[in-house]
Amino acid sequence: MAEPATNHTPQDAVAAYKRLLAAILDRRPSGTRQRLATALAKNRSFVSQISNPAYPTPIPASHLAQIFELCHFSSAERQEFTRLYARAHPRKMLAEKPQRAAAVELPDLGDDAKNRKLHGLVSAFVRDITRLIDDEREKGKRR
Repeated sequence: MAEPATNHTPQDAVAAYKRLLAAILDRRPSGTRQRLATALAKNRSFVSQISNPAYPTPIPASHLAQIFELCHFSSAERQEFTRLYARAHPRKMLAEKPQRAAAVELPDLGDDAKNRKLHGLVSAFVRDITRLIDDEREKGKRR
């Protein structure tokens, strides 16, 4: 997707990657926004804010991997989104660490809402553990 020539302010740069995310979400099946909210352990309104170019709320870098996965970004879409995101938040992209994918098999609870909730809880738990480990590493470096 071509980027408008008006991306001169930080708000314009944020709006550019949000427009791309909104376009991708609009092409996905019904329920994708709710699944994304659950996976991020956020309310659906948070997904609306991070996908609406009118809101200046940036997308946290820690959410990008899950957004790419759950929204099924193509490699071209991911590359374009990453380029736009890096333009809007150059320091965040420099600080981003490589991600490793891991599959965890969860039981089917027989209810879609319960399954989504379980997935969100496990995902949040893993993110919290990762942050805790990163915080401990950072404390060790300061000594």
